[in-house]
Amino acid sequence: MMFEYEKIRPPEEGEKIIYENNELIVPDNPIIPYIRGDGIGKDVVPAALKVLDAAASRIKKEVSWFEIFAGEDANRLYGKYLPEDTLNAIREFKITIKGPLTTPVGGGFRSLNVTIRQTLDLYANVRPVYYLEGVPSPVKNPEKVDLVIFRESTEDVYAGIEWRRGSDEALRLIDFVSDELGVKIREDSGIGIKPISEFATKRLVRLAIKYAIENDRKSVTLVHKGNIMKYTEGAFRDWGYEVAKEEFAEYTITEEELWNEYGGDAGNKIVIKDRIADNMFQQLLTRTAEYDVIALPNLNGDYISDAAAAMVGGLGIAPGSNVREGMGVFEPVHGSAPKYAGQNKVNPTAEILTGALMFEYMGWREASKLIKKAVRETIKQGVVTYDIHRHTGGNLTGTKEFAETVVEIMNTL
Repeated sequence: MMFEYEKIRPPEEGEKIIYENNELIVPDNPIIPYIRGDGIGKDVVPAALKVLDAAASRIKKEVSWFEIFAGEDANRLYGKYLPEDTLNAIREFKITIKGPLTTPVGGGFRSLNVTIRQTLDLYANVRPVYYLEGVPSPVKNPEKVDLVIFRESTEDVYAGIEWRRGSDEALRLIDFVSDELGVKIREDSGIGIKPISEFATKRLVRLAIKYAIENDRKSVTLVHKGNIMKYTEGAFRDWGYEVAKEEFAEYTITEEELWNEYGGDAGNKIVIKDRIADNMFQQLLTRTAEYDVIALPNLNGDYISDAAAAMVGGLGIAPGSNVREGMGVFEPVHGSAPKYAGQNKVNPTAEILTGALMFEYMGWREASKLIKKAVRETIKQGVVTYDIHRHTGGNLTGTKEFAETVVEIMNTL
């Protein structure tokens, strides 16, 4: 697949990552697009790329970086916030790392992150959450947190099917559900529709179970509000169990089977269980170690992944990705924090660990492990940015200098 580009040119050096026969084929010198993004993206992305280059070099690889644009930079260059050049570059080169993008609240353009996910059908928002020693946490035992969250990214209320209060569409829909279905909705309501499909649910849960199998995880928990929304979130739960039973029977058992048939000892089996969403927030705090891989609809996944990140110290250290078979856009969980942009102040850890997650997806597991180990050691030695320093003290450093220290420590490992 090749595209003609309007305002960008791929580097002459490097080779394309391709996807053939259900396998991602990564050369030793891949071309990887990157997006600096808005706000602090200008600080954290360059810092992360330095660390990624160093890690790649250690395993005799080299990345040819290809800058593409979204957000405010894209609007200045193209007159639009998400140009076709950018989407085509992601399609052609398969793997992209990006910084945060700004989205207005209540009006203006819709979320660019959501648009990228939906346009490219990157249906799984995968967010690993784990503790780094030395990061201040609001909980007593943050080291017990070791989760991988699979959040469905294309449906639920994030599908953006909604109409403003008083609009013709909203009033017509209110009349329709009243006249045809006997459901009364106040006329001054904004209206949104929440689709959750069997297709999208099953492919997400399938990916989560495959991940659990490949990474020796112990359980997959389906999180939903099916006690109230029985035909959307309740169906998410039921379809998730169906995937486990019909496609992974040799690898999985249900929680009920665990206790009724296995005496509480799952052995090598992966336990499939489910929790009501509001209870899950409590469970994360009170029974942290019991949760491993978590699969959720879109909105629940957004809430719970941020809550889990808070348990290990906040969004400044939380990596993330948006993936499907053969394609991925990797981005930190945090926002663009424009008031700190350009100050060489913010913590680049989330962006760096996002790069580690990207390398893992590419099959460069040794480079990924090097990055994570070097970041852990950097923070453990007390070399920290202001967000951590204000709680713990230590050696206060800037964004760029933090990344340089990570590289220095990596080179000693």
